[in-house]
Amino acid sequence: MDNKEKKELQLLANDMRKDVINEVYSAQSGHPGGSLSICDTLAYLYSKVMKIDPKNPKWEDRDRFVLSKGHTCPALYAALAEMGYFPKEELLGFRKYGRMLQGHPDMKGIPGVDMSSGSLGQGISAAVGMALAAKLAGKDYRVYTVLGDGEIEEGQVWEAAMCAHHNNLSNLTAIVDNNGLQIDGDIEDVAGPYPIPEKFEAFGWKVILADAHDFDSLEAAFNEALAEKEKPTVIIQKSVKGKGVSFMENSAGWHGKAPNEEQYNTAMADLEAVRKGLEA
Repeated sequence: MDNKEKKELQLLANDMRKDVINEVYSAQSGHPGGSLSICDTLAYLYSKVMKIDPKNPKWEDRDRFVLSKGHTCPALYAALAEMGYFPKEELLGFRKYGRMLQGHPDMKGIPGVDMSSGSLGQGISAAVGMALAAKLAGKDYRVYTVLGDGEIEEGQVWEAAMCAHHNNLSNLTAIVDNNGLQIDGDIEDVAGPYPIPEKFEAFGWKVILADAHDFDSLEAAFNEALAEKEKPTVIIQKSVKGKGVSFMENSAGWHGKAPNEEQYNTAMADLEAVRKGLEA
């Protein structure tokens, strides 16, 4: 990846992080920490990987995306708005009564959302069904799903993983956002899902490791996933919860809390400093 392309992606991801902060601050509700940790991934996925058409969100041959950790929808909405599925002004209606952008993804009311999600563990199950449907119909679209590392404590995740391997769903790629924290603290202290790579390997998946905040690493990971023709793939990406906002980084307390005015201003200043650094 050349430096120009990388800078464009970094700027896009940074704009998405600003969108996330604006959404959660405007609503005074939401989940900023895990949203910020996946902005680079969604920026790369939507702009460089997936076959999509924002002008035709229901295009039959599009690639599908399922946000299994549905509470981090501010990042998904940011990606969709930046891609042109709906005006960015809609982001300020996040979680407001009568507005389009719900507190969890709603496939019936939001252009570009392929699956309603939020009950943890169920998104990957839906993604498995989509990938199986593509195989049965002889379609070549791919399915991507993002899970939280805390989410994989759900037993349903492993039922879905077993089904995906059994049906040779090589058109399915899961991304585990391994930021190490969930609502109750460190994932090791809550339920201990490690070792994550070995668990997926035992279920017959191809495992790829990546740095969630390095676009060269993400490019290599997604290219490797696309090259796999026999197994479902999982990209386990090491990430920073609250990435880009100084006081939110690596803090479980920002799993599901909105900033006050002072914190909002600090967050936006942090992200504006990142932009200026990239543009220098």
